[in-house]
Amino acid sequence: MAKSPKYYVVWKGRQKGVYDNWDDCQAQIQNFPGALYKSFESRTVAEKALGEKPHVHFQGGAKSTVGKQSKLAVIGQPIRDSIAVDAAWNTASGAMEYQGVHATSKQLLFHQGPYADGTNNIGEFLAIVHALAWLKQRGSSLPIYSDSRTAISWVLKKRANTKLEETPNNAVLFELLDRAETWLQDNTYPNKILKWETEHWGENPADFGRK
Repeated sequence: MAKSPKYYVVWKGRQKGVYDNWDDCQAQIQNFPGALYKSFESRTVAEKALGEKPHVHFQGGAKSTVGKQSKLAVIGQPIRDSIAVDAAWNTASGAMEYQGVHATSKQLLFHQGPYADGTNNIGEFLAIVHALAWLKQRGSSLPIYSDSRTAISWVLKKRANTKLEETPNNAVLFELLDRAETWLQDNTYPNKILKWETEHWGENPADFGRK
């Protein structure tokens, strides 16, 4: 049976309105402080809700965020044809590695490391940039999922704001960071970089499974 379409109302975001797909809705509310939004089963109901006060549609009064169940309804499911990236950091040895997989098939697309004296955030950052470069080489506009808000913010700022000190053991990592930052400064890309919602969707497909 075909899945019923959803319509997303954005009361507060970059542009108020009714959207018939999650990507367009997310573009209005992602990283927008105090965004107000919710999904509905029909356009008629959604358009009616848009003209009403948002708090009417949330239990417990007006909210700038939605509850777990309401948020899941709004978020929907991840884009099936996408790349997921993740990093693993060994707390005992300090070694870090990262990889990228196709989000649905979990086919391994790339794997790098382990690198000595790294951090998880550095691995997540390098993984996203690696995925961007990998996709650009193939002329692909697939979106990229990461479960690290920190790494996503570093990529958007084109700079890894790490406090890790460089040592002889991790010099190669700092070379990779320099290359990644230079790539971001020299290149544009159509790919969306999205947050993997672990709370609602389960583990990131690229997770190393070592928890």
